[in-house]
Amino acid sequence: MLVPLDHPEIAPFRLSPRLRSQLVYFMAGPDAPGIPELGEYEYWFDRDEVTRWVMEGVFYLVSPLDTQNMTEVELTEEQDLLLHWLETNKIQHVRVVE
Repeated sequence: MLVPLDHPEIAPFRLSPRLRSQLVYFMAGPDAPGIPELGEYEYWFDRDEVTRWVMEGVFYLVSPLDTQNMTEVELTEEQDLLLHWLETNKIQHVRVVE
């Protein structure tokens, strides 16, 4: 489960093991504005990036073999549901709870 720490009144989001491993694709970088100190299993999402991914239906990955180029990746249905949950509820700070 993905538990919203900044909006505890919102029900947690159920995520598959596969989506859990993909959270790093969407989390904000350590120098993102407003990012708090994160605890173990915690993630912070940049609101503007989440909105952009929802609107475009894609995100970009940097290949470890070719750091000069990014690959456009279409959102899966599960990724899209997660991003909509984050955007709709204005959630940025979450913790994975098993």
